[in-house]
This record gives sequence, structure tokens and C-alpha cells, in this order.
Amino acid sequence: MRVHQSGKPFDDPSGDRLRDWLGLTPEAFYDTSRVAIVPMAFCFPGYDARGSDLPPPRICGQTWHERVMQTLENVQLTVLVGGYAHKYHMGIKTGVTDTVLGWRDHAPTRFPLPHPSWRNTGWLKKNPWFEADLLPELRRHVQKVMNV
Repeated sequence: MRVHQSGKPFDDPSGDRLRDWLGLTPEAFYDTSRVAIVPMAFCFPGYDARGSDLPPPRICGQTWHERVMQTLENVQLTVLVGGYAHKYHMGIKTGVTDTVLGWRDHAPTRFPLPHPSWRNTGWLKKNPWFEADLLPELRRHVQKVMNV
């Protein structure tokens, strides 16, 4: 809801975690001349009965994703955040863990990540390879394409 109210993607603790994963400052992350943030829903879909975010409405991706992606030029790195992004952009049918575990099959141009939500803190603890192996490589590639 905070992101919806601010109108700024990842303007919340999930965004703090994602920026840490990427090794980017907020200024670099929100620099639209260097970073394109393409959300799956283009809107806040609301909450379910348990208070979790609803999935992104399919109509949003069907309506906007291809158009937006076609406007992007010189894309050197695509970071796919969460299972919905994995399925949509990579056509992958495996779960998040298997998809992220297979990150080397897609690097260095694509990195599938879990969603940085606090709800995935348990996942991060169960999968220490993510921080030990994937994140250092991701940060190296981010720094390379950002020319930092």
C-alpha cells in the first residue's frame, strides 16, 4: 500500500532489500536514464483475506508488458523479481526456488530473484546459497552495466 500511495515502485522495505541485493543506492535505482522498473501489475491489486498482496492482474501484463519492453533500448541486464516475473518473462513453470537456484543458466543477462518481501525472510534463511553465490555475482553485473 505504501508503494501505491507514493506512486514510486519499491518505495518500501522490500525496495530497501532489493536495492541492497543489487548494490544500488536509491538515487541510482530510481535513475530512469539507467534503470527501468517494469512492474508486473502497473497497479496495486489489493489484498486477499489474509492480508497478502493479490497476484498481478493478467490483463495488465497482456495490455502493457510487451509495449513497454519494446520501448527499452540497450538492455544489458534484466532482474526478474518474483515468480510472476519468472513465468511471464522467462516462460518458466518451475517454482521460485528451482528457478532462482538455476540462475547460472540465465546469467549474466538475466537474474531471477525471489521477491524481496519480508515474507520471504524464511526462504532466505533456508537458502543461504542465494546470498553467498548469487548476490555477489549479481552485484558484479549491476556494477558493470551501471559503469560504477
